[in-house]
Amino acid sequence: MDKDDIIRKINQLLVDEIEIEETQIYPDADLKKDLGIDSLDFVDLFVIVENNFGFKMKAEEMADVKSLEDFYTYIIKRINPN
Repeated sequence: MDKDDIIRKINQLLVDEIEIEETQIYPDADLKKDLGIDSLDFVDLFVIVENNFGFKMKAEEMADVKSLEDFYTYIIKRINPN
């Protein structure tokens, strides 16, 4: 899965599963402030990532993930660690 496929899939999951409007989704969007993702949504994201990308996220790894771009980068690095 290449970077663009991963980003498309993440965006679609945010729309379908977290119910974020497509117009709110842009790389610099702050996960909490702009997208309104709260602690319960983060729990959902952990499950969604595990079910769709095949790895478990760890809370401590998410400490520096603030923007959607950070989230994309985190997922891409976990899928393609090289």
